[in-house]
Amino acid sequence: MRFELLVFDWDGTLMDSAAAIVASLQGACRDLGLPVPSVEQARYIIGLGLGDALRHILPDLDSGQYPAVVERYRHHFLEQHAGARLFPGIADVIAGLHGAGFRLAIATGKSRRGLARALAETGLQPYFHATRCADEGHTKPDPGMLKTLMAEVGIPNDKTLMVGDTTHDLEMARAAGVASLAVTYGAHPHDALLASQPLACLHTVTELRDWLAAHG
Repeated sequence: MRFELLVFDWDGTLMDSAAAIVASLQGACRDLGLPVPSVEQARYIIGLGLGDALRHILPDLDSGQYPAVVERYRHHFLEQHAGARLFPGIADVIAGLHGAGFRLAIATGKSRRGLARALAETGLQPYFHATRCADEGHTKPDPGMLKTLMAEVGIPNDKTLMVGDTTHDLEMARAAGVASLAVTYGAHPHDALLASQPLACLHTVTELRDWLAAHG
């Protein structure tokens, strides 16, 4: 195999949750009388840790107010998330890759608690050999998350592939010296993803499955 370790982003790559994240962030800001980000602004910060996301969309907000925004965001997300599902076909793709002998990992902007809940709800937990979350240190696009995963699994960067739907994923990969693959069905638009120079930009889960079968 060209790659031995496949690292996946979660929201917007495996889980169809971008709309829920946008609505939750907008709802939190609305609840607290803060400037409400546009859909485009909210989609841009998907994949970042919540602290980095808030610094980006609310640059004038005192950091002491962050906990209140986070609390309202989580309140809305738990309501919105009830309707969120894996992208159709993703569960079969992950199971197939695991069965083919790939090592699988997750690098996500979610909290550890949020990822644990999502893995349990989707039944994907058994397929992943390692996971890393935004509240455990490094956040995207810093390469630390990928470096930690590679060290934990014991696979070098030239045998690792990062799969994500945002420029944050792709820039993290580039900073870690890791090849990347973009999917356009998530948060960031095709042109922005292409500018980060992934090996390919794939538009559907079927294309992702076929690319990995041919090139993985």
